[in-house]
Amino acid sequence: MALRRLLAFLAVVLAVTAAIHGYLWLRLVDQAALPAPWHGAATAALVTLALVMPLGMMLSRVLPRAVVLPVQILSYVWMGMMFFLVMLLLPTDVLRGAAWVVERLTLVGEPSSDRRLAVARVLAGTVGVGALGLTLAALRGGLRSARLQQVRVPLARLPAGLEGFTLVQLSDIHVGSPTIGRAFIEELVARTNALSPDVVAITGDLVDGTVEELGAHVEPLRNLRARHGVYFITGNHEYYSGVRGWLEFLPTLGIRVLRNERVRIETPRGALELAGVDDYTAHQFGQGHGADIPRAMAGRDPSVPVVLLAHQPKHAPEAAALGVDLQLSGHTHAGQMFPFSLFVRLDTPYVRGLHRVGDMQLYVSSGTGYWGPPMRLGTVAEITRIELVRG
Repeated sequence: MALRRLLAFLAVVLAVTAAIHGYLWLRLVDQAALPAPWHGAATAALVTLALVMPLGMMLSRVLPRAVVLPVQILSYVWMGMMFFLVMLLLPTDVLRGAAWVVERLTLVGEPSSDRRLAVARVLAGTVGVGALGLTLAALRGGLRSARLQQVRVPLARLPAGLEGFTLVQLSDIHVGSPTIGRAFIEELVARTNALSPDVVAITGDLVDGTVEELGAHVEPLRNLRARHGVYFITGNHEYYSGVRGWLEFLPTLGIRVLRNERVRIETPRGALELAGVDDYTAHQFGQGHGADIPRAMAGRDPSVPVVLLAHQPKHAPEAAALGVDLQLSGHTHAGQMFPFSLFVRLDTPYVRGLHRVGDMQLYVSSGTGYWGPPMRLGTVAEITRIELVRG
């Protein structure tokens, strides 16, 4: 079943990749009628880049990280630039289509071939320069250290003695991405410990690779310190990365994995409960996996607030209906690169930040790392310090 899913995924990737590169070739090479040497070179470059993208994904599964890293970097940087090229080309095609309609309606004669060629070359050049500029800006944003995001969340049921209780949320770190390895995790641990949190919550998508590939890079997480423990829930990417191995490995680092269950955190000043569920898509992978909020909430003490760790914000309506006080999620990366953030809203209205869903508070992290291109545009990676207050 896993092999069939992988082959289907690769088939979709190859089809989409071929279609996008064909579109780029048509608009930037063929219609611009580049001179013969440049035409051939640009065509060869696009074919090579089209092959590098799936090649990087496949090689990362069979070769050591250090060996495949250069191919991955080229693949992902091109993926980001390709996104910007398409996003800039599509509006120009809309404008050209509108101009064509106006010409037909006003019976204006067709422009000369020289004029069409000049327009095509100007547009291709403008789009190319614009995409390069956006790529460089996005690389700068993606490679910048995560900022500290401080959030105060009022909870009506919070005991007076727990006023100021802090959780540090780390989400969507994606160890295995080109620049996210052991050094990244060591710095992240040091910055998190400096906040002296009561709880550390890792809300999924920690890794992109197996324990054998990435265990040594994740290992510094054993040094995380929190008064009441470090907790983890699965994201969708754990299920692409050998979830069973990670569920066995993370507890050896002192990290408690929550799978549709709840723990009670007792302090001399009062208590709260921390619940965690499998990823929203986990049921697709069988073997007893799947989000089950009712199970996690079974037998709860209604006088004690419940904080739910759920990777995807899609759980929010159900969680609110079941009496959760605060849900911590990630998954969206806040869209990572504008204008993709606009499309994320088609999947969920909760893209980033603090929201109220019924009587529940929902906080959606922008993510602590990145996925795919090492880029962010219009979004910022974050380490989130959440302070609970009465209200």
